[in-house]
Amino acid sequence: MSVSVRFLLLFLLLPVSAFAQELPSWNDGKSKQAIVDFVKKVTTQGGADYVAPENRIAVFDNDGTLWTEQPFYFQLGFILDRVKTLAPQHPEWKEKEPFKSILAGDLKGIAKSGERGLVELVMETHAGLTTDDFRNIVIDWFATARHPKTGKPYNEMTFLPMRELLDYLRANGFKTFIVSGGGVEFMRPMTEKAYGIPPEQVVGSTITTQYALVGDIPVLNRLPKVDFVDDGPGKPVGINKFIGRRPILAAGNSDGDYEMLCWVMAGHGPHFAMIIHHTDADREYAYDRKSDFGKLDKALDEAESRDWLLVDMKADWKKIYAFDQ
Repeated sequence: MSVSVRFLLLFLLLPVSAFAQELPSWNDGKSKQAIVDFVKKVTTQGGADYVAPENRIAVFDNDGTLWTEQPFYFQLGFILDRVKTLAPQHPEWKEKEPFKSILAGDLKGIAKSGERGLVELVMETHAGLTTDDFRNIVIDWFATARHPKTGKPYNEMTFLPMRELLDYLRANGFKTFIVSGGGVEFMRPMTEKAYGIPPEQVVGSTITTQYALVGDIPVLNRLPKVDFVDDGPGKPVGINKFIGRRPILAAGNSDGDYEMLCWVMAGHGPHFAMIIHHTDADREYAYDRKSDFGKLDKALDEAESRDWLLVDMKADWKKIYAFDQ
């Protein structure tokens, strides 16, 4: 047998994980090593911490974990544009908050409206449509809207190191899910292309939908009523309800992910939790405790004592976005 044939046979017999380049956009160091060590530990057959492929579930927050969430959540950017589009039909919005602040370009005023104001915005801008119509509006928005800092399409503002992590996990037999406070029907049109995560593996907040007939054509209408909020304590509930297995790996970036990380780490057997800490003001944004979007306070204080990996974006990532030079 020739050397070349022998080499080819050896190559073909290697496990899939050997082909997956290990996180090339991550700097060598504690964070990268911790991730690689965990994956190798749970995928080594015969090892004490081996986890069968069907139980290799990994869940990821979206806003601030897989893509940028500043200067505001991207879905809020979508809402802002929807309000401006619909404003001619609603002259009363000129004097009604939070619509008044939106039309004036006052982000602080929008933030002051709190959760109730944001819920009202969602109801006004996301309901009264069929699911198909809403999906088409979302697709059109992603095709045309641009991020205010970079000028790039919002769906290109994904974090390259996290996309590599998703690929790396899947190459090692993990099934990857998004578990986000964002609207599920806002995320689903873009997650498969951006992250390789199909729509059925996206868990998010929902508004009530109702089956109806338009003539003899069945449709699902989006109603102005909150169905499920997948944030904070809602995340473990959403995982249990829609995934049905407790994950062994979870990643987030804010206090909104706190309960999800706690719940994953409370499971039996090996488990892993990580927080993305936004520390790079030049390449992205630097924020944590005082941010209106993606506040990281309690989870930051408890990360070390709870054995959560704290990823320092500035120190741990060679590149933030695929388009970085």
